[in-house]
This record gives sequence, C-alpha cells and structure tokens, in this order.
Amino acid sequence: MGSHPNPLPTPVTSAGADGLAALLARPGKAVVALDFDGTLAEIVPDPEQARAHPGAVPALVALAPHVASVAVITGRPADVAVRYGGFAGVPGLEHLVVLGHYGAERWDAVSSAVHAPPPHPGVGAARAELPGLLERFDAWQGTWTEDKGRAVAVHTRRAADPQGAFDALRAPLADLADRHGLMLEPGRLVLELRPPGMDKGVALAEYVRETGAETIVYGGDDLGDLPAFATVDTLRTKGHPGLLLCSGTGEVPELADKADLVLPGPAALIDFLASVAARL
Repeated sequence: MGSHPNPLPTPVTSAGADGLAALLARPGKAVVALDFDGTLAEIVPDPEQARAHPGAVPALVALAPHVASVAVITGRPADVAVRYGGFAGVPGLEHLVVLGHYGAERWDAVSSAVHAPPPHPGVGAARAELPGLLERFDAWQGTWTEDKGRAVAVHTRRAADPQGAFDALRAPLADLADRHGLMLEPGRLVLELRPPGMDKGVALAEYVRETGAETIVYGGDDLGDLPAFATVDTLRTKGHPGLLLCSGTGEVPELADKADLVLPGPAALIDFLASVAARL
C-alpha cells in the first residue's frame, strides 16, 4: 500500500521490536488477536452501549488481507461482540474469527454461525443468588448486573463510590463463585463470575496452534488480558516472535508494565494497526 507519513511507535522491549519486525517482514505468517472492550471499543458506563471505534473495522479491513488471521478474543458472548463491532458481512473480513466467552464460543465470518458447548450450571445458580447477596451490602447501590449467558458480571462504575463498591463486593462475590464452581475475574470496575478452565490465554494458544502462525500480535486493556500476554511470552521462548499491545495509559498498570507498546486507548491502537497495514 506504499509508504505512510507517520512513523510507527517503537516498542520499548527488544522482544517487541523483534515481533513488530517479524510482522512487517512476514505478515502472512502472523495472527493479530485483539480484545474488544477498551481495545477496539471505548469503555462506557453502560456495556450495552459499547460499540467499536469508528476506525476499527476500516483498520481491520486494511490489515486482514495481509495477515494469516485476525481474531477478536472477548469475555462477551460472541454474537454480541459481532453485533457491537459491526463485523458481520464486511468485505475484507471474510475470515475474521470472534472467540467469545474467553474462547468457549466461536463465530466465524465464513458461516456466520456461533459454536458453543452447553452452559455451566453454576452460572444460573449464582445469577439467581446475586440480587439477595447484593442487597445485603450498602455498597451495592448503583451497581448493575450484566447477564452474559455463560457468565454474569457486576459493574460498579455507576455506584456513588465505584472503587469502594468494587472493593466491598470482591470477597462476597468470590465466595459466591467458589460455592458454585465458578471463578471470579476482576476487571476495570467490574467483577465477573464465570466457569473455570477457559481464559484468553488458553483461547489464544489453541488458535495459534490451529492456524500454525509464526508471529503473534495481541492487544488488550484489562486484567483479563494477562493470560493472553503470558501465552505470547511462552510462545516467544519457543521461537515465535510476538508483540504485546496495551490500550490505555495507566488504568491497568499490571498490563501496561508487561506490554511492548502502550497506546493511549482504542483510537491510538486502531491508528497503529492502520499504520501497520499501510506498510504491508
């Protein structure tokens, strides 16, 4: 596509620089995997109002024909991420894959079908107990429960004291999760109860094996993305170049500290992807 006027930002690690160089030199051997909320879409108070950044689909359309595969890996149900992302029926994204519920669900653009195993029974049981549990805590005022089908999440962003509510509810929700064979996944002012055994790291590792990718690019913004970062680190020790992108500056230092490149939010991350595509 020719030269691009803006220089690419430089990864802060040598491993990241190697990953970016491999992506540019051999894009057809690379998988680009991305989180949705906070990475391709801005974080908003009501998760049902989240939509992909306007530049996201054009950037992915520019990038996808040059790389082995583009995948979106999200905690959301796959069909919801597809709908909020505007990914279905887009020319240029015919081979896009969305791995929803941390990889438990899979949607691909070729068939437009979602494949998924039966839901974990503990999710329904925990969901039924949540209202009574939350009402026992003063901090619950203003919290909001999101039914994700295969998971349930309590958001504290709308509470009078969002961080205080998050801190107060963390232990009782962890106990609820434990009683029903679930795990508690903390995020940015959200506490999610979901089945064990599946995370973004497992989903990414399986997808890399399936595609036979040589280079792995992963972009995320929250604690739930740490397992995917760890998968890329493991693959790098086995000779796979990798590039770790963090969307957001200081919101989740645990992730930013492990990233090769920190970009200030979805708009900057999408611009980076578009700039890479322009060089391929």
